[in-house]
Amino acid sequence: MRIELPGLLMEHFIEQHSIPDTFGRPLRNLRVSVTDRCNLRCQYCMPEEEYVWLPREDLLTFEELSELVGIFTELGVDKVRLTGGEPLLRRDLPILVKMLAQNPRVKDLAMTTNGVLLAELAKALYDAGLHRVTVSLDTLRPERFKALTRRGMHEKVLNGIKAVREVGFKELKIDTVVMHGTNEDELIDLLEYGWQIGAEVRFIEYMDVGGATQWSMDKVFSRVEILEVLRRWYGRIEPVIEDSSAPAQRYLLPNGVMFGIIASTTTPFCQTCDRSRLTADGMWYLCLYAQNGIDLRKPLRGGASKEEIKSIIVAGWTQRRDRGAEERKELRSRGVFVPIEGLKKDPHLEMHTRGG
Repeated sequence: MRIELPGLLMEHFIEQHSIPDTFGRPLRNLRVSVTDRCNLRCQYCMPEEEYVWLPREDLLTFEELSELVGIFTELGVDKVRLTGGEPLLRRDLPILVKMLAQNPRVKDLAMTTNGVLLAELAKALYDAGLHRVTVSLDTLRPERFKALTRRGMHEKVLNGIKAVREVGFKELKIDTVVMHGTNEDELIDLLEYGWQIGAEVRFIEYMDVGGATQWSMDKVFSRVEILEVLRRWYGRIEPVIEDSSAPAQRYLLPNGVMFGIIASTTTPFCQTCDRSRLTADGMWYLCLYAQNGIDLRKPLRGGASKEEIKSIIVAGWTQRRDRGAEERKELRSRGVFVPIEGLKKDPHLEMHTRGG
């Protein structure tokens, strides 16, 4: 379904409805990767020590990122999440946060981080106007953390989480990728930790994207299994009914604790997905599983007008048919999505490049 409306009428339509893709999903939620680098080497994301990095001269400046985000928000985007790689590795990131926070159309400005550098940057990010923080944490055990990430930085992550609360952020989430034979025995401990620090824990099924080159279905600890473990411990668990396009299905424990499960592997939510991803070098991907992106850096640096870039975005989104997770689930034989050789040829296929 394509929208062909004159300028002012299009602007009014966008303000009221946002732009739908071919399945009626609105252009509403933009994930912005600010770097492809990371200071951890997590098994399910970046299992190799060395990677083909994006050329530094190709990375968008803060001004370019802010300009593109501004164009997206004029087209209906009102949720922006900063990602990486590890976003806190991007020097002077609070400056970009402040620029984005000054955009009145951005109603929700969030960031996902591994937390390693968070303790020293939390206050600057809060002062710059960041709304929410999500920290990736897959274990509460230092030795297990080191085995999972190949880095001994567990205490730094916990200190970063503590700092988020101390500086005044009102909303904090903990994201945990749950894997068979790895950390499924910590579900209760992680929930109790989240309750103690006032954070909502979200359990994520292991996905076969990007650098997950050791992925196999038998490593996926499913939503059904997660709920079974938690029910045995807590008793009755109530699903929370919400009108939301958020990836997590939320649940309520008898003690009032809320948690979420992102079941992208066994129960994809493609039908309501309003997310797209902008890489640090300006490639725009319409799906986490997309093999090809739309280059926005070239027209931006080539002097294209705002309206010309808008038309590229509108054309891309209104033709969007992506439902990558559903298509993967429908396969009879489901192996690794992209082998390591393919990732080395095109770093844009990496999760850490396009922002999970």
